[in-house]
Amino acid sequence: MNPIQIPWLSAIILLPLMASLAIPFIPDKEGKTVRWYGLGVAFADLALMIYAVWQGYDFQNSALQMTESYPWIPQIGLNWAVGIDGLSMPLVLLTGLINTLAVFAAWKVTTKPRLFYALMLVMYSAQLGVFLAQDLLLFFLMWEIELVPVYLLISIWGGQNRRYAATKFILYTAAASIFILVAGLTMAFYGDSFTFNMTELGLKEYPQLLELALYAGFLIAYGVKLPIFPFHTWLPDAHSEASAPGSMILAGVLLKMGGYALIRFNVEMLSDAHAVFAPVLAILGVVNIVYGACCAFAQTNLKRRLAYSSIAHMGFVLIGIASYTEIGISGAMLQMVSHGLIAASLFFLSGVTYERTHTLMMDKMGGLAKVMPRTFALFTIGSMASLALPGMSGFVGELMVFLGIGTSDVYSSSFKVVVIFLSAVGVILTPIYLLSMLRQVFYGQQSEELHLDNVVADVKPRELFITACLLLPIIGIGFYPKLVTETYDVKTVDVATHARQVLPVVARQQPTSLYSQVFAAPTLASAE
Repeated sequence: MNPIQIPWLSAIILLPLMASLAIPFIPDKEGKTVRWYGLGVAFADLALMIYAVWQGYDFQNSALQMTESYPWIPQIGLNWAVGIDGLSMPLVLLTGLINTLAVFAAWKVTTKPRLFYALMLVMYSAQLGVFLAQDLLLFFLMWEIELVPVYLLISIWGGQNRRYAATKFILYTAAASIFILVAGLTMAFYGDSFTFNMTELGLKEYPQLLELALYAGFLIAYGVKLPIFPFHTWLPDAHSEASAPGSMILAGVLLKMGGYALIRFNVEMLSDAHAVFAPVLAILGVVNIVYGACCAFAQTNLKRRLAYSSIAHMGFVLIGIASYTEIGISGAMLQMVSHGLIAASLFFLSGVTYERTHTLMMDKMGGLAKVMPRTFALFTIGSMASLALPGMSGFVGELMVFLGIGTSDVYSSSFKVVVIFLSAVGVILTPIYLLSMLRQVFYGQQSEELHLDNVVADVKPRELFITACLLLPIIGIGFYPKLVTETYDVKTVDVATHARQVLPVVARQQPTSLYSQVFAAPTLASAE
C-alpha cells in the first residue's frame, strides 16, 4: 500500500486520545506502570509523526498535503478534515517533542497519576488537532478540548494559588473562544454556500466591514492565547502556579497555537483586512517586547520572570507577521519554533531548581552554582539562547524579523525606524533581566532559610537528557537555520505573496478616514 493512502494524520491525532482511555484499566498502585505507559504512547506518537512526514510530505509543495476528509456529523456540516502544510508541520513536530519530554519530566508525579497522564495525553491529541484541522468547526472543538486538561493540570497539580491561576486561565481563554465561534459561524453562513472547510472559507469574498470585524474577532481570540497586551495577564499566574511539565507545554506549545492561527486565519483567509490591521500588529508587537521586558525585570519570582520574557518574545512573532515580507514571516515561524524549545528548557530547569530549594523566589536563593554547577551551566545556555546570543536559534529568529520589517516596502521609513528602535530597546533589556536572574539565583547572597548542605544532588541523568533534547536543537538551528526554515520556506513565500497581492487594491480603497488619521505613519504600498 502507498504510505500516503494511510490516514497518518488521523492516527497521529487519535493515538494519544485512544490510549488515554485505557489508563483507568491498567493495574498499577504506585503509578510506575502508568508513567511508563504514558511515556511510551507519547514517544510512539512522536515517532509516528516523524515517519509520516518523512514518507508522505513534500517539502517543496506549499499546498495542503496528506489530506483526509470524512463526514462526521453531516447535520451540522461537521467533517473530520485534516491536512498538513509548511505552517503546521514544524509546529506538529514541536508539539510531539515537547509533550513527550513533558511526560518524561513528570516522572515524580505521585498524586493521582492515572488522571495526570490521561489528561496529558488528551491535551496532546487536542494540540495536534488544532494544528492539523482543516474544518473550522473541528478546529474550534480541538481548541476547546485543549482548555480542559490545562485547567485541571494547573488546579490539581499546581502551586499554592493554583485555583486562582487555573480559574483565570479558563475564564480568559474560554471567553476568547466565543469570538472564534461567532466569527467562524459568520464565515460559514455568509454567501450562497454553507461550509466549514477552511480552504473554501478563504476563497469567499466578504464585504469590507464584515471582513474587518471578522479579523478583529480572531485577533482578540488568538491574541489571548499568544498572548498580546493587554490580554496577557493570565499567563504569569498560570506559569507561576503550574508544575514544570505544565509550564513546558504552556510556553512551548500553547502560545504557538495563537501565532499559528493568526497566520492561518488572519493573514491567509482575511488578507484584505490584514492590510488594514498589519500596522496594528506591528505596534502591538513593539508593546509586547518593551512591556514584557520591563515587567520581567521587576519580577522576583523565577517563573514569573520567564513568563514575562515569553510575552516579550512573542512580540517578534507579531512584527514578523505584519512585515509583509517572506523573510519576516519566515522569521515569525522560526521564532515560534525557537521560543518553544528555549522556553520549555528554561521552565523545566526552573522546576529542577524548585525541587531542590522548594522556592521560586529569587531573593531566597543564592549560591546554587556551588552545589548545582551542571544546573547552572544548562540554565546559562538556555538563557543565552533566550537573549539571542549569536550561534543560538533565538538570534536567528529575531534577526530575520528585524530584516523582514526593515526591508519591507509596505511601511514608511519613519514607521520602520520607530518599530526597529523600540524593539531593539527590548532586545537590550533582555540580557539585563536574564543575566541578573542568573546572578541572583546562582551567585547571589545565600539565604539563611536555604541550607545548601542539605540540597539534593545536581541534575540527574533523566533531567540532563530532557534538557539536552531541547538545547541541542537550539544550538543546531543557531548554526544551521535551514534545519527548520527549509521545512516551511515554500509555504511562507506563498503566504507573503498572497498577502501582498491585495495591497494595491486596499491602498486605492482607503478603508476609513479614522484609520488614516490614527495610523498616519505606516503607509501601505500604493498601486503602481
